Amino acid sequence: MAALVLATDDIGGPEIFASLQGEGPSVGMPVAFVRLSRCNLACTWCDTAYTWHFEGDNRPHRDGRAFDRKANQVTLEVAEVAALILALGQKRLVITGGEPLMQGNALAELAEALPDMSIEIETNGTTKAPVRLDIRVDQYNVSPKLAHSGNEAELALIPERLDTYATDPRAFFKFVVASPEDVNEVLALQRRYRFKPGHVFLMPEGTDSATLRQREAWLAPLCLEHGFRMSDRLHIHLYGDTRGT
Repeated sequence: MAALVLATDDIGGPEIFASLQGEGPSVGMPVAFVRLSRCNLACTWCDTAYTWHFEGDNRPHRDGRAFDRKANQVTLEVAEVAALILALGQKRLVITGGEPLMQGNALAELAEALPDMSIEIETNGTTKAPVRLDIRVDQYNVSPKLAHSGNEAELALIPERLDTYATDPRAFFKFVVASPEDVNEVLALQRRYRFKPGHVFLMPEGTDSATLRQREAWLAPLCLEHGFRMSDRLHIHLYGDTRGT
């Protein structure tokens, strides 16, 4: 039996919960969430740094806070994770992180244990699902990291991976933008990879409603100009920047 390494909620249990999807093409849908721990990238603005920025990790983050690994990770067998998800009574599962595809083989076993659920995976686009998992995925929310994330392009923007996702009709692309200049980088990637029309979202970076609204004021006209879709962060407006939401 495989096991999964999960992030923890505020009381130290696994971060498995029901909520409304807050971002991307499924925004507003009732879903079950499972948040896995660990990431192969290090975004300076990451709002789930507790999944990877552990003590001893020298990768930079703007908060300058390092988390205790033992307090922020929990390992459960796949069967137990599946039972907790089913108990939420939802029809759709969002698997997020961290970078969940780092645990692709165990996720394949989880997907097989949930045959009646639609599965949506949020990924940074640097890796791919094993075939055993891929055949059970209904939607990929791919969030390639732009230069302002602090990641080196050779680590964050892997041509082979982006080529594969760009040709997959299940894949939607969600770019986090913090300034109007970031949209130029998205446009360059659009030209290079020819993302499908309607499959590209621009989402403002921010962890409070005021920041999101301020950035959406200049982001909306840019989406209109370039034909991109805009994603809000609904969960921030509803619940704030908190775990398990």
